[in-house]
Amino acid sequence: MGMSTRRMLYAMTGGVLGLGAPVGLLLMRLRRHAFSMRSVAEEIRCDRPTYVYSAMSTTAAFALFGGVLGHYADRLERLATTDPLTGLFNPRAFHEELRHELGRTARYREPLSLLLMDLDGLKRINDQFGHEAGDAALQSVAAAMRSGLREIDLGARIGGDEFAVLAPQTSAEAAVVLAERLRALVAKAGNGRGSQPTTISIGIASVSPSTHALPTPASLMAAADRALYAAKRVGGNRVSAGDTRFEAALEHELSRRRGI
Repeated sequence: MGMSTRRMLYAMTGGVLGLGAPVGLLLMRLRRHAFSMRSVAEEIRCDRPTYVYSAMSTTAAFALFGGVLGHYADRLERLATTDPLTGLFNPRAFHEELRHELGRTARYREPLSLLLMDLDGLKRINDQFGHEAGDAALQSVAAAMRSGLREIDLGARIGGDEFAVLAPQTSAEAAVVLAERLRALVAKAGNGRGSQPTTISIGIASVSPSTHALPTPASLMAAADRALYAAKRVGGNRVSAGDTRFEAALEHELSRRRGI
C-alpha cells in the first residue's frame, strides 16, 4: 500500500477533551488488517509527517485551551474573593486572611493591626440622594483605601457600610498613622465637586510581639469594633485606638474551658 493510499484512509483528526480540558488528539484511520503494536510502529515509520503533525497539533491545543482555562480560572477566583461594588476583598476572603496573619503573628512574633472602618451617615445619603449616591460614596471610600494602603495591607468591604484593613507587620503607633491617612483621603475625596460629603470612623486593635495571649480572630475583631464604636460615639470622622482587652477576654475563655 503506497503512502498516498495510506493517507486517504485517515478518517478524522480532532481534540479529545476531559472536563473541558484537552487531554490529547484523536487520530482515526480505517484499516484492513487487525491492530497490533507492530503495525503501529510500521505506520509511524512509514508516515512520519502525519504523526509529527498530530503531535504538534496536540501541543498547540494544550497551549490554546490552557491559556483560555487559566484566564477563566483567574476570573472565577476574583469573583469568589471580591466585593462586586467596590472591587475590594469580600468578607470570606478577609476572614481567611485574618486567620492566616494571626498564624504568622504566632509563629514569628510580628506586630499586626486591624482597622475597622464605618462610613459615617450612609443612611442619610441614601435617604436624601438615593441609593446610587450611597453606592458612589462606598466606591469613593474604596478608591481612597486603594490609594492609601501599602502593598502588604489588605482592604475589604465586610458589610453594608463597613470596611476593614488588615495591616501585617504594623505596630499600634504605625496603624494610627495609616488610619489617619485613610480618614483624610476619604474626607478629601468625599468633598469634591459633585459628590456628597463623606467621612469614615476607624477603630484599631493591634497585636504586639510582647502580647502574652494572642487573640482569636473573633476577639481581635471585637476589640477593633469597640474602638470603632468609641470613634462613632464622639461624632464620627475620628480614629480610635483600642486597648488590649482581647487578651483578658481570651485568657478568661481559656480559664473557663479548663475549669479554673
